[in-house]
Amino acid sequence: MTQAEIKLCSLLLQEHFGEIVEKIGVHLIRTGSQPLRVIADDTGTSLDQVKKALCVLVQHNLVSYQVHKRGVVEYEAQCSRVLRILRYPRYIYTTKTLYSDTGELIVEELLLNGKLTMSAVVKKVADRLTETMEDGKTMDYAEVSNTFVRLVDTHFVQRCPSVPTTENSDPGPPPPAPTLVINEKDMYLVPKLSLIGKGKRRRSSDEDAAGEPKAKRPKHTTDNKEPIPDDGIYWQANLDRFHQHFRDQAIVSAVANRMDQTSSEIVRTMLRMSEITTSSSAPFTQPLSSNEIFRSLPVGYNISKQVLDQYLTLLADDPLEFVGKSGDSGGGMYVINLHKALASLATATLESVVQERFGSRCARIFRLVLQKKHIEQKQVEDFAMIPAKEAKDMLYKMLSENFMSLQEIPKTPDHAPSRTFYLYTVNILSAARMLLHRCYKSIANLIERRQFETKENKRLLEKSQRVEAIIASMQATGAEDAQLQEIEEMITAPERQQLETLKRNVNKLDASEIQVDETIFLLESYIECTMKRQ
Repeated sequence: MTQAEIKLCSLLLQEHFGEIVEKIGVHLIRTGSQPLRVIADDTGTSLDQVKKALCVLVQHNLVSYQVHKRGVVEYEAQCSRVLRILRYPRYIYTTKTLYSDTGELIVEELLLNGKLTMSAVVKKVADRLTETMEDGKTMDYAEVSNTFVRLVDTHFVQRCPSVPTTENSDPGPPPPAPTLVINEKDMYLVPKLSLIGKGKRRRSSDEDAAGEPKAKRPKHTTDNKEPIPDDGIYWQANLDRFHQHFRDQAIVSAVANRMDQTSSEIVRTMLRMSEITTSSSAPFTQPLSSNEIFRSLPVGYNISKQVLDQYLTLLADDPLEFVGKSGDSGGGMYVINLHKALASLATATLESVVQERFGSRCARIFRLVLQKKHIEQKQVEDFAMIPAKEAKDMLYKMLSENFMSLQEIPKTPDHAPSRTFYLYTVNILSAARMLLHRCYKSIANLIERRQFETKENKRLLEKSQRVEAIIASMQATGAEDAQLQEIEEMITAPERQQLETLKRNVNKLDASEIQVDETIFLLESYIECTMKRQ
């Protein structure tokens, strides 16, 4: 765990959960697994506050717990899971593009709350959608429920592990912490619920219409509460499935850039056919026959079987080897080589960084070293057609920045420089790790800059919010345009310009965070799949 990662985790926890949760979370990241009382003593926080902070962290899967033989429960922070908070906007936006506003709000609620029952999610989402609809229109629970089922069917949402029923019936003393288990068959099994009802508006509830103060309302509604039909069955967003989708999108985009739109559509179809049958860590997709691919192409994509076979042959013969041929039955069996695709994407990312940082000539040398695997300085000058002095400077520059490494091969045991070969090489794995570390530092800097910008203009932002609230309340009561204009003029022209500049800067910083996170995702995926192969 590097200092850059710890700092980024600290900023994310503080921004989303506050200072106490951040203090406990960072302490666990630095120290490893610890029991409750040791955490309280080391952080100087009261036991009650530590319990509440751990509850929040466990609820959001940011901390796991384990019972040791002596009955001591130890808590351990999941740093990689904390860093996933960066990707929340991307998860939500992906669901919006695939399942419209209803799917977006379902995933948003699950990410905001960590774990929720299906009935609670459906009710919250229906209420939120009803709030945005025109007066007189409401969102039906059944419609939200159907979208939830579709998300579970495509594995974007999954069940949380629960306490097995046998454990509850044990007559002995209860364990210090429950053991949570889940059967793989039940992970995507939706309980049969008859959720009947419509979303409610907060403004137009029956009690408000009656005009009774909240304190004086009778409490008869709470006494007759029915038991929740899916009590104990909690759901969470399946982040691995989202990552699989992001990886597939990156592969499709790379094929489109290298070849054409039709090739990318064929690859997209192959990935879509195997997205649930292939695990996220598999090196290849399931073999698919040419006939199956042809039948599964999108409706309205008018290409003949012969043209499809030509495209598949072209993809299989491509040097990048994104698509491979695994057999000849069914018109030819094809797979997508996921590990090679990720390696190619990571290499392209490194090449792009070298080009932006050091210029096109350095990028030419970098590509040459990648191609030749091991190469001497004199050979670099000859092959890249760059003068000796410049080539030497560029090689040493990339070597000092850890984009390249130098391997010594001595002719004699004394390692005399005159009798030693010095070969330049690119270790993609170590270069990817170095770049990933820099990306973490970049995102931490972006977050700190955004917080600084907001803090500097805090007074102006508060004033703007007050004015907006006054205007909204006056519009609701039917105020005249002249009155609204007068309120709007409370913010002067220079202040308005300052607000516009702030908004533009914050948007730019937010967009930069998302772009850097895309690079982080590619590098993390490549490092993960390479480590599994080793």
